[in-house]
Amino acid sequence: MRGFTVPLYTFKCPAGDQFDAHFSMAEVPAAVDCPDCTQPARRIITGVRLAQTNSSAYQLLDSTKRSAHEPDVVTGLPAKPRSGPQPVTTNPLHQKLPKP
Repeated sequence: MRGFTVPLYTFKCPAGDQFDAHFSMAEVPAAVDCPDCTQPARRIITGVRLAQTNSSAYQLLDSTKRSAHEPDVVTGLPAKPRSGPQPVTTNPLHQKLPKP
């Protein structure tokens, strides 16, 4: 489904768990099985949420959600900030920028 906008629907199971699923508008079911308790979860009415499934913003959201439960392993100390004088630019347009 590369490049298509697919609506995101919210479902709620009898146990109270809510989850989202993508369906085309023509194929959205009234209920689906809950991934946690496998009971039928009914679609609930929410605001319109359209997602660009292969956009970089959507991929960033997925990786951010994933990092909450699967954080990257740190193998070393962070790099030290560079100290010393900042490089001098000779571009005349940079002289118009505000000074820090």
